[in-house]
Amino acid sequence: MRTNMRSDCRLAVKRFFLLVLILGLSACTVSRKPEPVTPAVGTTASDVSADAPLKGWQKPYVIMGKHYTPLLDHDGFVQEGIASWYGDKFHGRKTSNGEVYDMYAMTAAHKTLPLGVFVKVENLANGSSEVVRINDRGPFVKGRIIDLSYTAARNLDVVDRGTAPVRVTALGYKKTDSHGENFFTLPQDMLEGPFGVQLGAFTVEANALRLRDRLRKQYAFAEIYPGVVSGQHYFRVRAGKFNSLAAAEQGRAQMRTDGFGAGFVVALD
Repeated sequence: MRTNMRSDCRLAVKRFFLLVLILGLSACTVSRKPEPVTPAVGTTASDVSADAPLKGWQKPYVIMGKHYTPLLDHDGFVQEGIASWYGDKFHGRKTSNGEVYDMYAMTAAHKTLPLGVFVKVENLANGSSEVVRINDRGPFVKGRIIDLSYTAARNLDVVDRGTAPVRVTALGYKKTDSHGENFFTLPQDMLEGPFGVQLGAFTVEANALRLRDRLRKQYAFAEIYPGVVSGQHYFRVRAGKFNSLAAAEQGRAQMRTDGFGAGFVVALD
């Protein structure tokens, strides 16, 4: 009888400690969100089957109560608005595609563009432009369309001002040809003209008129294109009319040689 009672007691003690162990392990388990998935280079909407589950970077998400739906394709994407930048506060933290944010790299954050795509960012106030890779989500401040890395912002003269009016044009995914040269897969509709070269953007129309008149003396075509970005009026001066992107790039180089500054190629309306 006593032997049976001892066996029952030992069994009860074992069950008790087993229960404590299980509860302890459950209490130590931390719920983690899955790491973001880095998109495969060159992934577009045509690569995504209607029945295939969305990858992490393609899924809709909610920030501060607002819903965002990432684009599955960058083809033909052009957007104008205000750019900002982010620096050492986020340096070393993970970005939305799982990389570590490097404020000295040429990257940027965008709310909906596919992660991994390269974009051309043009500062509409001074005509400078840079190519950056989208590897993060943001900015989630009303009225801003892109958050530049520190280096990209510095090159575009945005750091001191904090923000700047920009145009964002999706270029595609970087590829390398047989000679080791890098190139981008441009959307097809960006290869057809007409194209011009923007050589200035002014908030004072008189300044734009002076540049336009100088350009008309040397080139067959020069016009002013008014526009509004976040309530600010700009007068953009564009010269030349080219049927191909290659010809427009040659024209831009010639205009720089002629003393009209760097400029950048734009599609004419």
